[in-house]
Amino acid sequence: MPKTSTTSTKNFFENAGNTIAISNERGQLLDTIAENIAKEYQKEGTVNLNFICTHNSRRSQFGQVWAFFAAEYFNLNIHTFSGGTEVTAFFKNTVKTLASEGFHFELIDFSHQNPKYSISFEGTDKTILGFSKLFDDAQNLNPFIAITTCNNADENCPFIPTATHRFHLPFVDPKFSDNTEAAHETYEKTSQQIAGELFYIFTKVSDRLV
Repeated sequence: MPKTSTTSTKNFFENAGNTIAISNERGQLLDTIAENIAKEYQKEGTVNLNFICTHNSRRSQFGQVWAFFAAEYFNLNIHTFSGGTEVTAFFKNTVKTLASEGFHFELIDFSHQNPKYSISFEGTDKTILGFSKLFDDAQNLNPFIAITTCNNADENCPFIPTATHRFHLPFVDPKFSDNTEAAHETYEKTSQQIAGELFYIFTKVSDRLV
């Protein structure tokens, strides 16, 4: 069971949003994602976001968890999910990193292969379920906007016929640092980048809904 840090999730999120460097090209992509989320929200009054990567173990999990926090932070009726094309596990370094940033993980279904966690944070009574699963798992509500996070070419990412929109938002996989002294720093930087870009997206969505 990972230890929960005294770090404020809110402070980490705000700091990531205020310090992250975003190129013009990346900013245009984030703006497009935000615009389409806002349009869907205005039409339906809610949005489901599904963060998708091959193994659903690192980047897609970071995406789901930080989007969960962002939805609460901006008081938006947005539900967040994640999935992959293969089932592996919510990787231990991903869990440890998010726990060190203030998220609470409660183990609800122990499995050496693929444990399930109830995830929350201070200030909310809401939770999400965290475990590795396929992108079309029954836990992932339809219809959804798909955000693929693998850093390979967009054409190599899975075809997702059930998605209302599909956006390719790649991040470098922190897996390369596993079992090295740089692992904690690498995973934290990945978490910070994803948190910061979601802060940007959700700020734009919130502004469009005013």
